[in-house]
Amino acid sequence: MGSVSRVTGSATVEGSSGTDAVTAPKAAVSDAIGRRREDRIVGSSEATRRLVAQATAAARSELPVWVWGPSGSDKEGVARAIHSWGPNGTRNLEILSCGAIPEALQGRELFGCVEGVYPAIPGEYAGALQRAGGTTLLLHDVEQLRPEVRDALLRCLAARSLRREGETQEHPLETRMILASAAPAEVLGQLAHHSISITALDDRSEDVLPLAAHYLRAFSEEAGINAVGFTADARVYLEEEPWRGDVAELRARIREAVLLAGDGTVSAEALMLAKEDVPSFKDAKRAFEARYVSGLLRRCGGNISRAARLARKDRKDFYDVIRRTGIDPQAFRK
Repeated sequence: MGSVSRVTGSATVEGSSGTDAVTAPKAAVSDAIGRRREDRIVGSSEATRRLVAQATAAARSELPVWVWGPSGSDKEGVARAIHSWGPNGTRNLEILSCGAIPEALQGRELFGCVEGVYPAIPGEYAGALQRAGGTTLLLHDVEQLRPEVRDALLRCLAARSLRREGETQEHPLETRMILASAAPAEVLGQLAHHSISITALDDRSEDVLPLAAHYLRAFSEEAGINAVGFTADARVYLEEEPWRGDVAELRARIREAVLLAGDGTVSAEALMLAKEDVPSFKDAKRAFEARYVSGLLRRCGGNISRAARLARKDRKDFYDVIRRTGIDPQAFRK
């Protein structure tokens, strides 16, 4: 495999404050500052720093790029960053989803065709590879291409030439290719390329809050809302929530929570109500009690009497609440 790892440029990573720019590895950041917010890779984990280094190297190269990761891991966002940081970054990114194309039309949609190849669809057709001439083409779900179409694509990339269906003439291929897939199966064979894997959000929890802050600013501006941040219990909620839908779920929840919260801070309750599967009142009450009790015990170092006084509740009644949540006060004692 011809994967390239040498970094020749720089990229922006937003840290936990959402504003500080760093590089991985150390390099100048002048060419990353001022990029569109949606073209940034956000996070503070080692996995994200490694991703930035790989994406930066890919952006400075003409080799095809294979990006793979779990469903919802924002492979398109990584592709946009690579495209934006490259020499053709001012031009639009062309996107084609292989999974949305009927199998019989995959060759037509990718390579294009001359008139008469598809009698039911008259006329010649410019495929995605032709439309993306001079810019970047992102192929989503490339593993869903028929084997013969995938083989034809590999020959096209190896020869750097394009031939439409139904013709013999070869045309120079002037398209930068990024292929995205959810599976770790090799899709580019022995062709020299960059291979970039995206770590699941569950395995880089330190990226949750920087990502949440990034989306909060973006969606607040989009909605014309002055959302200034997250409450303390919302930050705890964000860090403890299992993001089974990966980055896509986090992004959708923040967008909805911003609208629910309006101006001011986004609470844990807004994040909870932003779920597609809204919890019952009983479950929401239990979740609130658990966060409330954890916060008080953490503040009081596990001292139940002091926590009960702060809660303006009888010690026995407060202890019943602790027992109901299943929280162990000893865990907060130093």
